[in-house]
Amino acid sequence: MTDTLGNAFWRNFLGSSPIWYKQTIIAFLLINPVALWLLGPFATGWLLIVEFIFTLALALRCYPLQPGGLLAIEAVALGMTSPEMVFHEAAANFEVILLLMFMVAGIYFMKDLLLFVFTRILLRVRSKKMLSLLFSLVAAVLSAFLDALTVTAVLISVGVGFYAVYHKVASGKGSQDEGAHDHSVDDGVVDSHHEDLETFRAFLRSLLMHGAVGTALGGVCTLVGEPQNLLIATVAGWDFVYFFLHMAPVTMPVLACGLITCLVLESTGKFGYGVELPDSVRAVLEDFQSREEAQRSVRQNARLLVQALVALLLVLALGFHWAAVGLIGLTVIVLLTAFNGIIEEHQIGHAFEEALPFTALLVVFFAVVAVIHEQHLFTPVIDRVLAMDAEIRPAMFFLANGILSMISDNVFVATVYITEVQNALEAGTISRQEFDQLAIAINTGTNLPSVATPNGQAAFLFLLTSALAPLIRLSYGRMVWMALPYTLVLGGVGVTAVSLFV
Repeated sequence: MTDTLGNAFWRNFLGSSPIWYKQTIIAFLLINPVALWLLGPFATGWLLIVEFIFTLALALRCYPLQPGGLLAIEAVALGMTSPEMVFHEAAANFEVILLLMFMVAGIYFMKDLLLFVFTRILLRVRSKKMLSLLFSLVAAVLSAFLDALTVTAVLISVGVGFYAVYHKVASGKGSQDEGAHDHSVDDGVVDSHHEDLETFRAFLRSLLMHGAVGTALGGVCTLVGEPQNLLIATVAGWDFVYFFLHMAPVTMPVLACGLITCLVLESTGKFGYGVELPDSVRAVLEDFQSREEAQRSVRQNARLLVQALVALLLVLALGFHWAAVGLIGLTVIVLLTAFNGIIEEHQIGHAFEEALPFTALLVVFFAVVAVIHEQHLFTPVIDRVLAMDAEIRPAMFFLANGILSMISDNVFVATVYITEVQNALEAGTISRQEFDQLAIAINTGTNLPSVATPNGQAAFLFLLTSALAPLIRLSYGRMVWMALPYTLVLGGVGVTAVSLFV
């Protein structure tokens, strides 16, 4: 009886994830207290970061919330951080949490309009190079004025919609919603469609990665593009125009080179890019578009019109910052559900399925950030860079911020660095001109090289842990590989521009 109960506990632990994965997580949990006792909190803190990255890297084996959460709980229990510090980190990022809870759900209620618009774009722009460039450029422009997570939510909704349309035909059964939430390995897919489905997945992966990188290219340019931009601008006392002009010597060359990289990748077909839309899939999408237009009722047209008007309101509200992004998202939910007849609780509940698991994961991530903060894991790097010669300091700040942002949250890294630089300015260690130079290096350093991994960019992490990632087989390793050429270009051009122009 004991063995049977023990086996049941073992099977229940982390569910259907592989046995070696379960054993690895248990090993982490057993090693950490020993490491804390033998090596101290600093080394154990870095060990915890590596373990947490492991859970992110294998997100397709097991959603990172559970194993990452166990590691975070253990860190608190071992005294490496405190519940109060975790709460402080979460409260400091409350606007991001609100955004995920409400804005992503608001985008869900616009999915009909998004599928309507992007299906037309996909079918009319036949050149994959131009289509990829369009995705990247539009994502960059939107992210310069809106939040990157909002833009990523739109990209995810579009990707899920496209996949659902074709998967319905490929499987020969099920509704679009069923296809959109089918995370299994091609269950029900007719043999003749397997090859086309794999090609379609590769096509969607490349488009989504171009779009995700586009959010980084645009997000670095303005003070509203990323949360840390606003923080840096506030500390430096820069307004919107001043911030844009100060960053332009770095951000404009990077934007141009990023878009050129998009075209080169599509032309060469390297790193998983260059895959064309299969003719059979194009035929399915065209047939879907024709049927939708033929069957669309007056009531459905009214819904599309409402969604278009609310989308316009959304852009204006975000562009002019009428309220916190999350509150604007809640407004979108209320308007779209009220005027489109969605009044039942279970209908509304589906909209929150995508964002809330990621919101919980983000709070777990804040616990790891709290450990980084309390154990001063980045302090040696910061002190060493500040001690360097003033002429090379901006470039070294860019590199140091970039490397740390690949490991940790870029908002946290920027917060730590700008605070240290502000303290150095107030102490008279650096001049105001040096402060401005370092602020530019911090902003660009935390925004650009952080595309290397999902750890640094919340938008990338959101895409990795979304319902779309398993559908198109976008794993942590594949995302890192596909982002590698962009990382080299954005990082290389960025540090060169900082050295030459800043």
